[in-house]
Amino acid sequence: MYIQWKKIIITTLDIILAFYLIMAVTAWNNPDEQGRVCTKVNIEISDSKNAGFLTAEEIKHILQKHNLYPLNKKMENINPRDIEETLKEGPFVKTAQCYKTENGHINIQITQRMPIIRIKSQQGGDYYLDDNGGILPNSKYTSDLIIATGNINNSFAKLYIAPLAKAISSSPLWINQIEQINVLPDYGIELVPRVGDHIIFMGYLPLNRNRWTRNREINSFVNNKLSRLEKFYRYGLSQAGWNKYSYIDIEFDNQIVCKRRDPEAEQKEAEAIAKEAKEEKTKDRQRTEEEEREKARKEVDQQEHAADGPTE
Repeated sequence: MYIQWKKIIITTLDIILAFYLIMAVTAWNNPDEQGRVCTKVNIEISDSKNAGFLTAEEIKHILQKHNLYPLNKKMENINPRDIEETLKEGPFVKTAQCYKTENGHINIQITQRMPIIRIKSQQGGDYYLDDNGGILPNSKYTSDLIIATGNINNSFAKLYIAPLAKAISSSPLWINQIEQINVLPDYGIELVPRVGDHIIFMGYLPLNRNRWTRNREINSFVNNKLSRLEKFYRYGLSQAGWNKYSYIDIEFDNQIVCKRRDPEAEQKEAEAIAKEAKEEKTKDRQRTEEEEREKARKEVDQQEHAADGPTE
């Protein structure tokens, strides 16, 4: 019987090589955890310096509450998967990754759900929405977000207010200019700006059952309205005055309807401005007189000092 030694040798070498590769990526490549303890926990949270709900201290507290904080524990008793699953249960955590290092460290990386608007509805709801329309519970978060008020239920908030807020937030101009969204009883949308004593009526958001189509149409709707409003701000209000109108209606594409403020209110405002200017002028004059008196006192003191002359 002819033995194919060459084939046997090649097969044997393949088996040895496969065994070596398996050991290289498993046992030989794993750090020796026998007797080693965790000496440091590194917690990284995305956007923690700019915005968000979570801090490294809060992550530590969550793990301590579940007896999973790994510091000073034996590395062999630390299960990264348990840490990940526990953190993912939190309402503000989007993703969580945990892994060990050969020098006895545990690294935890968190991405958080970012709030884009706060809802304070007339029905009593008080919560945040993230950029996907997910509801985040109320917390100590104090960042300067747009606030949405009025006739808002949870469904309308998630399906329509979230994409509206996302579209506004995409513009550096409007994220700083708009401080409040108000939903009227018929679901008309009003905007309250930071600069200017007026209300802006946008009209009614496009309705659509399909999520992607709805979001796209709302984004287009907002960009169109705010583009026209920006031009009106630039070429209209900048000339007429920011407080000339109390209500600006941009619902229709071919016109902007403005309601002038009450003449009596305008008169009172003008008088208040004039009074403030007069008081400021009086204060400036008083400061100038005081400075002149102080200057005169210093000159007299210098003259008296010079008249005394040096003594021996």
